[in-house]
Amino acid sequence: MVSKIKERLPQLDLFRAFAIFCVIQVHASSFAAAEQALSSPIHYFYNGMNIFFRVGTSSFIFLSSFVLFYNYYSKSYTMERIGRFYKKRLLYIILPYVLVSCCYFFVVSWYTKTLFNLPVTELLGKLGIQLLTGSAYTHLYFVFISIQFYLLFPLLLWLIQKMGRSKVAVAWIIPIGLMLQWGFFVWNKYDLQLVNKGSFAPSYFSFYLLGAAVAVYFDYIKDWLSKGWSDSTKRQKIATASLWGGWLLLSMVDVQLYYMLRQRIYTASTYTFELVWNIHLLLSALVLLHAAFAVYRHASARWLRWLTRLGELSFAIYLFHPVVLLVYRHLRYRLIGEGIGLAYFLYIIGGAILALALSWGFTQFCFKRLPYASVILGNTPASLKKTKPLASVEDQASASF
Repeated sequence: MVSKIKERLPQLDLFRAFAIFCVIQVHASSFAAAEQALSSPIHYFYNGMNIFFRVGTSSFIFLSSFVLFYNYYSKSYTMERIGRFYKKRLLYIILPYVLVSCCYFFVVSWYTKTLFNLPVTELLGKLGIQLLTGSAYTHLYFVFISIQFYLLFPLLLWLIQKMGRSKVAVAWIIPIGLMLQWGFFVWNKYDLQLVNKGSFAPSYFSFYLLGAAVAVYFDYIKDWLSKGWSDSTKRQKIATASLWGGWLLLSMVDVQLYYMLRQRIYTASTYTFELVWNIHLLLSALVLLHAAFAVYRHASARWLRWLTRLGELSFAIYLFHPVVLLVYRHLRYRLIGEGIGLAYFLYIIGGAILALALSWGFTQFCFKRLPYASVILGNTPASLKKTKPLASVEDQASASF
C-alpha cells in the first residue's frame, strides 16, 4: 500500500447535517407516534414523521465507515497508524461517551428518586453495566455501537485491503455485510433472543460494509455524485432515478407497516419488518450522500455555511439534544394540558425546533467559550478552531460518527 493524502470532502458535513436533523425528528415524535397520539386524527403524520426520518443513526454508521475506509484504505497498515487511530477515538469519542453517560445516569437517578435511596455500590454497579451496554440513556446505544466498530475496524481494514488485490473478492463486501447482519438477526430470533439487539454491531454490518464499499469504489462513484441531472449519462440517470424512486417507495412501505401495527390493523412478520427496515435505510444512506453532493453544488454560500456548521456540531448535538427534550416534555401539561389537537401538534413541532436550535446554540457556545469543551462534547469543529483546518479528510475522520 502507498500512503496517500485524500481529498477533503466538504459534502460530508452536509450529510451529517441532514442526518442529525433526521435524528431529532425521530426523537421529538417518538412518544406521539407510539403512545400519546394513537387516537389523534393526524396520527398518520406523527407515525410518518417518526418512521420516515429514522434513517439518521444507520446513516451515521454508513458515513463513519465511509470516512474511515476512505482515509485509511490506501495507506499502509502499520501499528503506529493504528495506534494514532485509537488515540483519537479515545479522546474524542470514548471519553465523551463515558462522561456524558455518567451525566445522564445521575440525572435519571435523580429524576427517578433513586440517587439517594440506593447504596453507593449498587449505584456504581448499575452505572458500570450501563456504560458497558450503552444504556445510560436511550440515544447512547449508538455511540456504544460506534465503539464496537472502532474495535473491529483494524481487522476489517486489513481484510478488505487483502480483498482489494482481487476485483472479484472486493465485490463481495456488501453481500458479506448483508449475510453477517441477517445471520445475526436469525440467530437472535431463534436462540439469543436479545431484547436490545439494536445495541450490538452485527445488527448494522450491512451499513458499515456499504460505507466501506463506497469508499473503495469512490473514484468511480464520485463522477456520478458530482454531476447534475442534465450532465449525467443515461446510465447515471437510470441509477439516480432508481435510487430515489426505490427509496421513496420503501420509505412509504415502512411508514405504512408501522402505522398498521400501531393502530392494530395488521401486524407483519418480524422478517418483513427487518427486510423493509434494512432496504429502506440502506437506500437512505445513499440518498443522503447523493443529496449532500447536489445541495453542495446548488446551495448559496450562506446555506452552505449554516449546514456545514450544523454538520460539524452533529456529534455534540447528538449527545446533548435529549436534555432539551427531557425538560420540554416535563413541561407538557403546563403548556397544552391533556389535549392531542392543534396545541399538541404545535407542541411536537416546537419540540423538534427547540431541540435542534437550543442544542446547536449551546454546543457552539461551549466550543467557542469553554477551553475544554472537547473533553465532553467531542472534537472541536474545524471552523471553530483557532488554527486552520487540515486540508485532507484526516480531520474529518478523527472524531466523526
